[in-house]
Amino acid sequence: MARLRERYESEIRGKMQEKFSYENPMQIPRLHKIVINIGMGEAIQNPKALDAALSDLATISGQKPIVTKAKKSIAAFKVRQGMNIGCKVTLRGDRMYEFVDKLISAAIPRVRDFKGVSPHAFDGRGNYTLGLKEQLIFPEIEYDKVDRVRGMEVAFVTSATNDAECKELLRLMGMPFADK
Repeated sequence: MARLRERYESEIRGKMQEKFSYENPMQIPRLHKIVINIGMGEAIQNPKALDAALSDLATISGQKPIVTKAKKSIAAFKVRQGMNIGCKVTLRGDRMYEFVDKLISAAIPRVRDFKGVSPHAFDGRGNYTLGLKEQLIFPEIEYDKVDRVRGMEVAFVTSATNDAECKELLRLMGMPFADK
């Protein structure tokens, strides 16, 4: 079992129930899934660039990513419906907890001039999205083999009903939120 999952079961659940005074233990918010997405506008001109992003994402997540396709055609961006425009991976279970642990304890501290993650990136329904500017912050990515620095979005989908519950859950897991 993942280290963070054990901590969630033993400590975090109790602290959440105490703070928000849930009557039923099933009301306690938990992490459902994490979606890591790399959008690649450059894949329109250079389809080979997508292969490097796929391998980086597979290395980071430990799971095979899927290629995302354009839903509709946009002439201004020279995008046609069905074109490959990015890749994503959905993590659940132990892989999800291992990724969060790695993100919080190893990757985020490697960001230069880091002052904390934004406390304003909640969606109002208890989910949080974190934008990362480069894949190099992950320890498994070898600097010499990177062809281009790519950003990615990491979406935390929780069972929390509002932003306060989600923020407290992520804070207890170790997410370093910036002071306003």
